[in-house]
Amino acid sequence: MANEETRIIERLVKEIEDLKLGLDTNVLAGWYSRVERDAKARAPEHLRDSIQVIQNEILPMKFEFKTSRRAVGYVLEAIDRNLEAMPMATRLYFQKLSELIQAEMNR
Repeated sequence: MANEETRIIERLVKEIEDLKLGLDTNVLAGWYSRVERDAKARAPEHLRDSIQVIQNEILPMKFEFKTSRRAVGYVLEAIDRNLEAMPMATRLYFQKLSELIQAEMNR
């Protein structure tokens, strides 16, 4: 019984650590960069310069995804294409980002 409890606690600790890792500033920056590269690679050449991620220097957890209205679809598609490869917490973060971008476009 004690071994089973220990395994459960170890599994929970690992899951918590994985969640924490998924929201690390460097992890988020890496995924923002990957999504930006993916969106630029699929966007027509005339829209590529309008897709840009800016990380706040003072608040490193704050990112701004700048894009033209015509390029938003490429950004949303890039987010969708990369979601499965992301850690769970990062995936939830980018799903929310996608919702916010879509809501902004619908205004």
